[in-house]
Amino acid sequence: MTVTVESVEAAAMELPESDRIHLAHRLARSVAHMTPEIETAWLDEVERRLVEVDAGTGELAVGDDVIRELRRTTRGGRI
Repeated sequence: MTVTVESVEAAAMELPESDRIHLAHRLARSVAHMTPEIETAWLDEVERRLVEVDAGTGELAVGDDVIRELRRTTRGGRI
């Protein structure tokens, strides 16, 4: 049996949301080559953005809108 990206994606989409989030993080880390310094910087950035959101000065975006815009602006509509 050949495993394809499409078959893996279809199986992943059947998982509960929390499991999909966990899987997405694991996949991203497997290709991002995250060093401890990068991870620290990213966590600092996340904290900064959360503080802005809590203070009402941060800008929020609807996930579906972001994905739609990414698809509109990328080749072939795939992200």
